[in-house]
Amino acid sequence: MTDNPTEGARVADRTRSRVLRLASWWWLPAAALVGAAAGGAYGQLRPPQYTATSSVVAVPNGTTEADCTDALGFAQAYGRVATQLAVLGDAQVWAGVPVSTLRESVDVATSPDAPMVAVSATASKPSQAVDIANAVSRALITEADHTRSRTGIRLERLSRALKPTEPSSASPALASLVGASAGGLLGGLALLARPRRAPEGDDDQGHASVPGPAGAADARGTLG
Repeated sequence: MTDNPTEGARVADRTRSRVLRLASWWWLPAAALVGAAAGGAYGQLRPPQYTATSSVVAVPNGTTEADCTDALGFAQAYGRVATQLAVLGDAQVWAGVPVSTLRESVDVATSPDAPMVAVSATASKPSQAVDIANAVSRALITEADHTRSRTGIRLERLSRALKPTEPSSASPALASLVGASAGGLLGGLALLARPRRAPEGDDDQGHASVPGPAGAADARGTLG
């Protein structure tokens, strides 16, 4: 036990400061646990999503001078119009869903090296995803047929969409892991953004001591 009360108070202040600093770091595991629980609950409650893909290929029809290079360019163009109303208006009849649903569920991709157009559809039921993907690719082929006499390019189905056996959405375990990462990140940012408590005694350090009135008077008398 120390004999200096001032030193004992400083030791107590340092100990309390360390305890508070360690206690504040519990935000990280707590935030990670909350994020993991939220992510796991989202993964369990959100219905699984299934994705099916149908592909078409652009080829010259032989009636014009169009070649494979032209087919590649037209494939890029047809990929851009696949989600427009001219195509989706016909696809909704075969898919049995409105155009708004088609726009939300359809994703179209093209290749810079091959004249292919891949139509992917995502839905809560595997059979519906298959129907949407095949319906949009069929409507796209029909749209290309209307202009093939002028463009010299036609679209042919390369592969039909197959019924997916596994969901394409994130599993509850993955959603929980993502939630834990996000929770830990937010907890760390909260720790960095919190106001820091200045250590006691800093106000007395780094300042020059000013003599009191009596000391100042003695100094004047000595100089005199």
